[in-house]
Amino acid sequence: MRSGASAREAPTSSAAASLVLAGARSPLERLLHALNQPLTGLQCSMEVALASPRTAEQHVQRLREGLELTERMRALVEAIREVAQSGAERDRDEDGEAIELNALVREVVADLKPVAEVKGVGLRIEGGEGSSLWVKAGRGSLPTLVFRMLESALSLADGGSPLRIELSGVADEGWIRMGWHATLQANDFSRAELGLLVAEAGWERRGAKWKRERAGNRETVMVQLPTLDG
Repeated sequence: MRSGASAREAPTSSAAASLVLAGARSPLERLLHALNQPLTGLQCSMEVALASPRTAEQHVQRLREGLELTERMRALVEAIREVAQSGAERDRDEDGEAIELNALVREVVADLKPVAEVKGVGLRIEGGEGSSLWVKAGRGSLPTLVFRMLESALSLADGGSPLRIELSGVADEGWIRMGWHATLQANDFSRAELGLLVAEAGWERRGAKWKRERAGNRETVMVQLPTLDG
């Protein structure tokens, strides 16, 4: 049995790898895998607390550790719920309307500009001028998905650095590419990290391909999606 301390101090980078790296697992599978770590840590912490008499200070420390692990689990469970809901939204999108993606992205960027200015992140759109990328989706679900993706990337971007968004497409395929410099002290279970994972699940349910790469503190996400021809 591991001690409660060792469970709590397990390297966060392991969790990051399970959440961020694409691999063969789906976003839902990665979330469920990530949920196992805090669950195991909480169980070990409780077992250690009951194994022998403890001082009041030690019990308080165990409670703090348990609270930290519980908060992490709540964030993961909420992300799992969102991924499950995205399946129902995808089913509704089968009968959705055609939406011009370039215009939608620009609307979302305009909404996020005040947040970007407060954080000191330059929000830039490159490409997409004079072209149209039409996709079929529910009027409510696709804007929510685009907003969640861009808001998460903005939250992860380091203050004073740019968040570049490139729009392009040919024939029946379109691309959204985002690039940013990540903050040095990233929280792998933050709302923003989980938000990108939820966005990945949402795009993949719509037939898109999601690719996320890290090179040092430079991050890139590309979404390649089918569009409506003509």
